[in-house]
Amino acid sequence: MGLFDFIKGQFIDVIEWVDFTRDTIMWKFPDQDKEIKMGAQLTVRESQVAALVNEGKMADIFEPGRYELTTRNMPILTTLNSWKYGFNSPFKVDIYFFNTRQFTANKWGTPSPVTIPDSKFGQVEFRAFGTYNFRLTDYEKFFREVAGTAPVLALSDVEGLIRGKLVDRFTEIVAEMAEHDFSFVQMQANKTEFVQALLPRISDFFNDFGIEITDFSIQSITLPPELQEYLRKNTQMNMVGDLQRFTQFQMANAVEKSAENPSGGNAGIDMGTGLAMGQMMMNQMNQANQQQQSGGGESKDDIMKMLRELGELKTAGVLTEEEFAAKKKELLDRL
Repeated sequence: MGLFDFIKGQFIDVIEWVDFTRDTIMWKFPDQDKEIKMGAQLTVRESQVAALVNEGKMADIFEPGRYELTTRNMPILTTLNSWKYGFNSPFKVDIYFFNTRQFTANKWGTPSPVTIPDSKFGQVEFRAFGTYNFRLTDYEKFFREVAGTAPVLALSDVEGLIRGKLVDRFTEIVAEMAEHDFSFVQMQANKTEFVQALLPRISDFFNDFGIEITDFSIQSITLPPELQEYLRKNTQMNMVGDLQRFTQFQMANAVEKSAENPSGGNAGIDMGTGLAMGQMMMNQMNQANQQQQSGGGESKDDIMKMLRELGELKTAGVLTEEEFAAKKKELLDRL
């Protein structure tokens, strides 16, 4: 190698980043302490941005395109170095490429149960899981607040930070809403509306990091098993606000638990529960008979309600098939 070739090899004249990955957010051009030749060719591809960093301070930023690096298109760097007009010497500068595409389908979730006050249940403990998309919007903020001097920054290097901040923000906002008569049932039933209200506040928080959360979704909300079971039975029996049906529900639960565990059940208690339920049903029947005899009559809704309750007694094992059929016929004859 001749002297001219050696000197030429000390200068960089082609600068580009060919990204073969799907998870690289930032990449520093490896200069091996070489200087950049004035007039070097810089190529910035689609979904990339290149930034010149002079002594740790971000200077000029280049959008997608092909550039010849001269004092004319490096105004900030030229000012920082006090280069005179016509300056044509090689120069030392760090060049960072940033990936500007959206990073999609990233998962988030509450690592431990979140407990919030609830206007319906007093307080609720739940877990939430979902996905989010993000992109870089302010490269200088991201470089200063997150990347620092790292030569390469991958998705795995920042997803812990983003996920942790997302969960913190989500928990704070849910707790704030819970203080204003907000019910967990409302959040569960209206997840889309809840996310639409939540996203702007989450996005505002990440602006300080130069990151935009472009999409945020709640895919599932999980309750403790005992509360899930309560809500399931509560919905099935539609007993909210009905003390009589609630009492029947509690009795049926006792019989059901005993049937699931025959060896551990208390026959005396179960028999007493069954008798109490039967007595309650008989009282209702007697009241209905008295109304009919006095000419008060019964509405169709009253009879249908008793039929439903009769079915619940049969399901719980309190009434036999024969008893159920006889009472059912008696009620149907009144329609």
